[in-house]
Amino acid sequence: MKERIYVCHTYYHVYVACLKEWNLPGERRGKADLVLSTMSNDFGDLRERAESCGLFGHVYMFEEKEDICFPRVMKYHEDKGNLILNLFSRIRYTKLLGKAQEPYVPVDFRQYGDIYVFCDSDPIGYYLSWRRIPYHALEDGLDCISTYDTARYDNRGHFRLKALLAAFNLIFIQNGWGKYCLDMEVNNISILPYPCPKYIEKPRSELAAGLDEKGKELLVRLFIANMEELVSRLKEAGNKNKVLLLTEPLCSLEVRERIFRDCIEQYGRIDGGDSVVLIKPHPRDALDYQQIFSEHIILDGKFPMEVLNYIPGLSFRRVISVFTVVHAIHFAEEIICLGEDFMDQYEAPELHRQNEMI
Repeated sequence: MKERIYVCHTYYHVYVACLKEWNLPGERRGKADLVLSTMSNDFGDLRERAESCGLFGHVYMFEEKEDICFPRVMKYHEDKGNLILNLFSRIRYTKLLGKAQEPYVPVDFRQYGDIYVFCDSDPIGYYLSWRRIPYHALEDGLDCISTYDTARYDNRGHFRLKALLAAFNLIFIQNGWGKYCLDMEVNNISILPYPCPKYIEKPRSELAAGLDEKGKELLVRLFIANMEELVSRLKEAGNKNKVLLLTEPLCSLEVRERIFRDCIEQYGRIDGGDSVVLIKPHPRDALDYQQIFSEHIILDGKFPMEVLNYIPGLSFRRVISVFTVVHAIHFAEEIICLGEDFMDQYEAPELHRQNEMI
């Protein structure tokens, strides 16, 4: 029996897995394995760097497949116009989607004492439930459930009935509602509008506080493949006020471009003075910032923003985000999180005010 394994879908997930490992006693580090799902993220050469960083034993790539890859599964994903018929279809959908992952799963999860899964709403959650393998779930993004409780939003209408069916493993509901989910680790229970009996609070700030200088250096080396390029880009800013814009995969590409141009226009200058804007694209943001925003400095997007906390001497006058939760940032004098009222100008409110729709 191996000790632990983490299933990660984003760079941020890997970052949290690293924090959890670093907070263990030294003799327990290096005994966990890591699975990187390619379903929604390009991890580049992170696998090789993770294998050599000393925190993990083996690193596996997981060609996780969405339901749309399986026509046999998708025929049970259609609205039958009737609650009972829909539930019967969903029971079948749940089992078939879990079973369909079998050829692509790179490890035997039954060999691990503890399995940690970020974003179990993805097919890995269905697979583990189909296989009846217990696991621990972790919050996808920092405090993300406080604004978008995907479990309740995806199951609007008759939630208690659906939660009961999930408790018997007839259907699957993510984020602590599945039968084989042991617990759901969240950052801050007090800000979550809807309860779940399996929530356990593990503040990520406490995990970050457990890093010493060696741990910080390790994370910088792990996530920033070309430190020289980053330093060079930062030097381009000179002594001007540096403004960092964090992008997100919002709306269509055309609307997204308009959103971030407006962000720069409204918040890119400091007190009317001279400043320089640096843009850090979200790892899943497909907009070509190098071409479209060529007048600004574009950073590599393939690392979690929290790693910038660990670069000595790095400081920004202002950081701008739309929805990205930024209270983990310590490298900025001022943080502007624009939020839902700002997004109301660009798309229908119901598309981003999900918790209000529950």
